[in-house]
Amino acid sequence: MSYTAPLKDMLFNMEHLARIDEVAKIPGFEDAGLETAQAVLEECARFNEGVVAPLNVPGDLAPSSLKDHVVTTTAGFKEAFKQYAEGGWQGLQHPADFGGQGLPKTIGAACGEILNSANLSFALCPLLTDGAIEALLTAGSDELKATYLEKMISGEWTGTMNLTEPQAGSDLALVRTKAEPQPDGTYKVFGTKIFITYGEHDMADNIVHLVLARVAGAPEGVKGISLFVVPKFLLKADGGLGERNDVYCVSIEHKMGIKASPTAVLQFGDHGGAVGYLVGEENRGLEYMFIMMNSARYAVGVQGIAVAERAYQHALAYAKERVQSRPVDGSVKGAATIIHHPDVRRMLMTMRALTEGSRAMASTAAAAYDAAHHHPDAEVRAQNQAFYEFMVPLVKGYSTEMSLEVTDLGVQVHGGMGFIEETGAAQYYRDAKILTIYEGTTAIQANDLVGRKTSRDGGVGAKAIAAQIEKTEQELLAAGNEDAKVMGERLGAGRKAFLDAVDFIAAQAKADPNAAYSGSVPYLMLAGNLVAGWQLGRALLAAQGLQGKGADEGFLKGKIATARFYADHILTRIPGQRDAIVHGAHSVTALAPEEF
Repeated sequence: MSYTAPLKDMLFNMEHLARIDEVAKIPGFEDAGLETAQAVLEECARFNEGVVAPLNVPGDLAPSSLKDHVVTTTAGFKEAFKQYAEGGWQGLQHPADFGGQGLPKTIGAACGEILNSANLSFALCPLLTDGAIEALLTAGSDELKATYLEKMISGEWTGTMNLTEPQAGSDLALVRTKAEPQPDGTYKVFGTKIFITYGEHDMADNIVHLVLARVAGAPEGVKGISLFVVPKFLLKADGGLGERNDVYCVSIEHKMGIKASPTAVLQFGDHGGAVGYLVGEENRGLEYMFIMMNSARYAVGVQGIAVAERAYQHALAYAKERVQSRPVDGSVKGAATIIHHPDVRRMLMTMRALTEGSRAMASTAAAAYDAAHHHPDAEVRAQNQAFYEFMVPLVKGYSTEMSLEVTDLGVQVHGGMGFIEETGAAQYYRDAKILTIYEGTTAIQANDLVGRKTSRDGGVGAKAIAAQIEKTEQELLAAGNEDAKVMGERLGAGRKAFLDAVDFIAAQAKADPNAAYSGSVPYLMLAGNLVAGWQLGRALLAAQGLQGKGADEGFLKGKIATARFYADHILTRIPGQRDAIVHGAHSVTALAPEEF
């Protein structure tokens, strides 16, 4: 089915939650206010609805293929990517110094959602390129920046992230790929990398691989890992493409979902050594790669929102067309479309509320990123950086787990036809599963939230966010209407449960780490649920304030109803999550490994 970008919701979030007018006061973003955002999003929607979205199903049915080390992408992908690059979309958020448009993440993230809703497999290529660009901008030498960034930002070349090896998944201490220094200052790289998204393809002239490897004599473990640029094609003195580097795709994976995205196994150095160029300093590679990972983790969270939106639109269209059974209230004589049935509406509202809540959370986090990186006041930068860092595991972890619930419901709304591939609902379900796994599983995001973001400062940062939520609660309770009152009460109950969990984790992380980490994923889900609900509470207040003032009354009614549903049906999950964290640790570890 066709896809329509949810521009009204995105622009509402930007204006009333992310407060793009404040972002536009930051030096360098003066021209990036709401009017610019609307123009950019409308053009982004036109391109993706017309060019990229129609390739989604063909990519699932006829995925990328490999022959003689050459990957051929789905028919139409190469031409669509050329249009994507020529439209300047790859450089949307990147610096004008290297040919980008320098727009804030607040706008870029919304464009990212549109692209990923249109075609998750296609969008993965620019997603990884964005991460590689960020790493080079932060840690690359002036020479590396001058050599690679302009071509990557223009979309002429793409980028990859090479961490994982057959024996080293999330545990990068086990990386064995080696790099040997050469007299000319380059390195020869030898090893195998797996799960490399768009590690080989036919959509760009060159592929810039960022590769983790060990230099001889480096310390053991993660402290001995360095980062290298290993291009598919070496460059001539004039910057043109030269000979092929010694890196080849030896296979691509056959996957459950995102089938059109080639997931490559890359072999480095089988013919004398792949030429690599050190990024930054030796033995600091993991530090630099985390720049890519943090960029990618937020972007994967946006992918979760994107595929949830697509599944919701698909299910909604079906529910309005499928005739089945007489409504229980007798409102229609005879069989009616299934949207008349209460449980179908419950499922659709759950899909809608979870998606809109996660979108609101991601939009607010994007604005914090913009302030953290560009605001002239150091204190403001620090406050926003702390907030954004707390948000990243929530955006990634909660939004991707949310997408599984939403795409599952999308299949369920279709009933038996949802189990049939031809209806298209199953593709979103299959595609969504990888989002909870790559760029750090949900458990890894949860461990980050427990260890780095909560216990390290004794819960100070988490409690600062809770204090902001309490202010919104008070505004809701003072609003004088039932919807706001219920949302305020549910937020209050959720916030208190969150604080109980924070106190438990802060106290147990060192004293009894098994107790703290047994509840790490429930804690992440509780925090994500609460923060998304907080943003919908703010949205409810904004929508009520706009009623009767010439705005789209139907849209405002929908925002209020969605927030109320979230309060009644989603925020009410939090007390159980709190109990699992605070009281459930013992039962998680009651059986010893040998007793399973």
